[in-house]
Amino acid sequence: MIRNRILVAAGTLVAAGLLVTPVLRSHETAAVAVAGAADSAPCAVTAGRPWCDRSLPADRRADALVAALTEDEKLALLAGDDLVGPLRAADDPKFRAGTVHGVARLGIPDLYLVDAGSMGVKQGPNTALASGLSLAATFDPQAAARAGAVTADEAVHHGNDVVLGPAVDILRTARNGRAFEAYGEDPLLSARMGTSWIRSVQAKGLIAEVKHFPANNQEANRYSVNAVISERALREVYLAPFEAAVRDGGAGSVMCGYNLVNGLPSCSNGPLLNDVLRGQWGFRGFVVSDWLRGAKSTVGSVQAGLSLEMPVGVQYTPPALQSALRDKKITWAEVDGLLRARFRTLFDFGVFDRPRPANDGRIDYTAHNRTAQQLAEQGVTLLRNTGGVLPLKSGTRIAVIGKPAAQVRSGIGSAYVKPVSSVTPLQGLTARAGAKNVVYRDGTDVAAAVKAAKAAKVAVVVVADARAEDADLSCLTLRCGEGKLGDQDKLVTAVAAANPNTVVVLQTGGPVLTPWAAKVRGIVESWYAGGHGGTAIARVLYGDVDPGGRLPVTFPATESQAPVSGNKAQYPGVGDIVRYTEELLVGYRHYDAKGYAPRFPFGYGLSYTSFTFTGLKMSRTGVSVTVTNTGKRRGYAVPQLYLGLPSSKAVPEPAKQLKGFGKVSLAPGASARVTFPLDARAFSYWNSATHTWQQAKGCTKVMVGSSSRSIALTGNLC
Repeated sequence: MIRNRILVAAGTLVAAGLLVTPVLRSHETAAVAVAGAADSAPCAVTAGRPWCDRSLPADRRADALVAALTEDEKLALLAGDDLVGPLRAADDPKFRAGTVHGVARLGIPDLYLVDAGSMGVKQGPNTALASGLSLAATFDPQAAARAGAVTADEAVHHGNDVVLGPAVDILRTARNGRAFEAYGEDPLLSARMGTSWIRSVQAKGLIAEVKHFPANNQEANRYSVNAVISERALREVYLAPFEAAVRDGGAGSVMCGYNLVNGLPSCSNGPLLNDVLRGQWGFRGFVVSDWLRGAKSTVGSVQAGLSLEMPVGVQYTPPALQSALRDKKITWAEVDGLLRARFRTLFDFGVFDRPRPANDGRIDYTAHNRTAQQLAEQGVTLLRNTGGVLPLKSGTRIAVIGKPAAQVRSGIGSAYVKPVSSVTPLQGLTARAGAKNVVYRDGTDVAAAVKAAKAAKVAVVVVADARAEDADLSCLTLRCGEGKLGDQDKLVTAVAAANPNTVVVLQTGGPVLTPWAAKVRGIVESWYAGGHGGTAIARVLYGDVDPGGRLPVTFPATESQAPVSGNKAQYPGVGDIVRYTEELLVGYRHYDAKGYAPRFPFGYGLSYTSFTFTGLKMSRTGVSVTVTNTGKRRGYAVPQLYLGLPSSKAVPEPAKQLKGFGKVSLAPGASARVTFPLDARAFSYWNSATHTWQQAKGCTKVMVGSSSRSIALTGNLC
């Protein structure tokens, strides 16, 4: 889908005479450049190059380098040079998402950008990590750091400088085709997971590029849709993860999205890029366009501070830039500013001062796949376990049913990583149970699947959705996924009628409907679990590890319950305008406001043991509780802190907002004290009249529980 789109677009641009920057160096030249990438540092030769003086601050070094460039060199550096790399990166490690040629006479190296978000590095077969949504389900920033470390190591050993991630887009509509990439529906969870991932990646010397700024929340009409959002909702919901990525995570780069926000294209949105991102948050890195159609204006993009157009120049071709300069619509000072931001960042990150990373492929895939499996286990979420059907007992005869059981499911698009090795759910279950205890039917013949289910002690039905970049789902039932999988809801219902011990394993990239939920005894959400997800699923089903996941998204009971359902103005938009009139009521906040009972609420997930929360203590600087394992097994508890800020007609507030969470592994009978730090922002709202954060006046309700709908302890802070 993406491959065809780029090829068609490239042909159109060539025909129109717009692709005048070099598209791709020859294959042989590229291979030589990659092979020799680590010979020496760009600033190994310092004579006549004041920007190579390491005693100078990054700003002065960048100033000196920009001053040494010719006008032609400056313009050529504002866009990428490789349109083929994104097409071949999934299969061939010699290719990547983007390349910007340097200037050899000044020692400016080529800049390499790779698609490398929460699912791993897209540059030939690599470790396929679980989806971003699975990572969010861990409710553990340390898990995000571990995922980031794997990604960084593989990105470095493939010779890259910039990783195009993480995606911190808030899940506004459950139909979002790219829901699997980011961290779900809550801004605090998204902020903390994204920030931890960024820190981990940048600790390896790479530059993280957080995306897709400022509010990119649907794939429908994604190139042209105008998101009309109030200032308050923008600040409190959609910008919050980006603010954390910049201020707390120190992200070196930001990718602006395809869509418009409040009438201005994301990549030429001066009020948000200049005033908010740089002016208020202090961002000093560089801004990069989303690929091919992100930049929509030459003049507007320059004035808003878009430093780099990718993967090639469309708005930033030398003729287009020269025309704008000649007509005095932009200035050379503005051009210099774009380059200065990028070079300053490269100096800050040591790109000029260390040997170039080689595309040597020296990667410990065995260790990385082990980590990926452990992270997937932490994301697996147990949603239903009636009668203790799980964990399965060794020696139990099981029927594994469904085509997805024999597949490694993943979202499709720029985040897709081809696994260097893989284990399907069927392979994982067979290895754990023993071949003699497993029978498999793909479900094509429902009667055969029913017969196998009747003969087994437990039936495990594996089902999946199909999500992809550039398209949203047409509905939330499994039938709206991949057509080749057949009517999976019908299959589950038939198997459940044949075997009372039916367990459904979901492999989805977001919320789906489960109309058969009351008819089965077990439901496990494994998400897109990565290359070795099959082993992770088997280990959770057999109780070798406690299911560590909790829902980062709400599962609706019906399609009509889901946020922005049934209102075309809210989604997918009318006349390319989508109105965020729900304001702050995104995700679980929507369900609370409407009084809906979702199928499975945000933050929900079962353990194979049980926990109690006691000893609530509160202050405006922190809340703490004691968590005790009252069961007979070791397991994971995920206590969550919600605050209900004082609400009024003038300043309406959601019933509850996540303000803290923790994760502890406890042995039977063991206890741990969990503290949720709080600051002034936790009690504040965005005042659109004064354009500042303001603390809410009145008493705040404190709620601690195991999900947004299971509150164990409450109190008031006044």
